[in-house]
Amino acid sequence: MTSNADLAALALDVARRAADLVRERRAGEVTVAATKSSAVDIVTEADRASEVLIRDLITAARPDDGILGEEGDDLIGRSGVRWLVDPIDGTVNFLYGLPQYAVSIAAERDGVVVAGVVLNVASGAEYVGHLADEHGAASVTRDGVPIAVRETVPLSLRLLVTGFNYDTSIRELQAAALARLIGKVRDVRRLGSCALDLCHVAEGAVDGYFEEGVNIWDHAAGGLIARLAGARLEMIRGIGGTDLVVCGPEDGFEELLTAVRNAGFSPEMGE
Repeated sequence: MTSNADLAALALDVARRAADLVRERRAGEVTVAATKSSAVDIVTEADRASEVLIRDLITAARPDDGILGEEGDDLIGRSGVRWLVDPIDGTVNFLYGLPQYAVSIAAERDGVVVAGVVLNVASGAEYVGHLADEHGAASVTRDGVPIAVRETVPLSLRLLVTGFNYDTSIRELQAAALARLIGKVRDVRRLGSCALDLCHVAEGAVDGYFEEGVNIWDHAAGGLIARLAGARLEMIRGIGGTDLVVCGPEDGFEELLTAVRNAGFSPEMGE
């Protein structure tokens, strides 16, 4: 059986090649190809080209695997391995030239994410993680150097990152909740890429992340990387009725989760 480390290595190689393509497209004229859930939920031609390349490379290397990508159809596999692909996580940042967008690729074995790569296209930072298996120990790194979550501090000193839903009515609810939360923490940032936000938790650059409305391809790789680095990630019901991802260091996680709930990001109140 292919090791989890080998799946991570393949994901990294493919992500590097996709990142090269995305950089080339960013150097030229960026065009919006379509919108999805709303006028601000966009797809660029680069998103589509990146996913086609990723699918082609994975299929060439592992023709029996399944693939679920943001921009393409679900490819059913026969091997028990499925790839979860976001060709550009942070597409609006990419459109505007803000250096916070990434290629995100995760490998899932029998329903469990076992390897993941998030590559910041603009900076080149490479976050890679994989679970332990019979072939070797678990690993989580940035540019080959092991990473870990930040030491827990009181809630009032925690720097958090979040994102807002594409649905205007849900955004208004989230804005009201943010007003209730922001006075209880150091500050809240909105950086624009779920995958990179989770990696920032993993490397200790921020103290926590929460967002409603992200999809499995957004958080599969980054979520694994965060957990391997010492974070805990939970999905609860958000105020808009969809999944709300909450992630932070294991130590102090319950306090973060309760604060997010009590602020009103979820209809489920904390204790």
